[in-house]
Amino acid sequence: MSNSFYGLTHNPFDKQLLREADSFKSKDFDAMMARLGYLKDIRGIGVFTASPGMGKSYALRCFAKSLNDNLHQIEYLCLSTISVSEFYKQLCILLGLDTKGGKTAMFKSIQDRIHYLYKERRKPLILAIDEAQYLSPGILKDLKMLMNHGYDSLNCFTLILAGEPHLNNTLEKPIHEALKQRITVHYNYQGLDDEVVKEYIHHKLTVAGASKSIIDESAVSAAHSYSRGNPRLLDNVMSHALDLGSQKQQEIIDAELMMVSIEAQSLF
Repeated sequence: MSNSFYGLTHNPFDKQLLREADSFKSKDFDAMMARLGYLKDIRGIGVFTASPGMGKSYALRCFAKSLNDNLHQIEYLCLSTISVSEFYKQLCILLGLDTKGGKTAMFKSIQDRIHYLYKERRKPLILAIDEAQYLSPGILKDLKMLMNHGYDSLNCFTLILAGEPHLNNTLEKPIHEALKQRITVHYNYQGLDDEVVKEYIHHKLTVAGASKSIIDESAVSAAHSYSRGNPRLLDNVMSHALDLGSQKQQEIIDAELMMVSIEAQSLF
């Protein structure tokens, strides 16, 4: 109903309908994409942290879409609340390897495949692990060992760890000092500031074919105060505001309507 009332081709605040080509290039998005490109070239370790809903997983998706499949093999893991052996099994499955033989055999198979992809296929692996704040100390320790090739003289693949901010606290522990020293890129999301929130909302409305005039400045400010620059919270409150505005036949989303939408979101 809101689509036809506001002249939208689709709900631009629904992540399921968002095309990579229409992504909003925020400072955080551009910073993460640039650093991922650098990591791809040097085959190092990158750590990217952000509060839930800030868009780090979406940036990973856009990065994966941008890669040439003939030059890189990217694999994505999100099952991080598992044991070391289960982690190896998941990685073996992704790499098309046999999961038999126990941890030692799987470790060697994984290292051999990583080296083969880099040296023989000329198609180095990029391994992205999301929700990495849940990784056990054992997995983090073994990730460091997986990076060790040629007496620690060769980087054969890229490792991306993406997670919530307390991942940083985990990596500060003495037990992970060896892994921390190998990290070449470390980026923490900052969120959208007041002016960028307006650009974000206007960009999404324009992409969906609507006029940015359907929302006034006071409503944008209210949305920013509620979301604190968090894109997911912005998307949720804007989707509700569009639905509510169409139900009320209100052509312009103002602060009053936005506050009603914010109050409704706060109940969830």
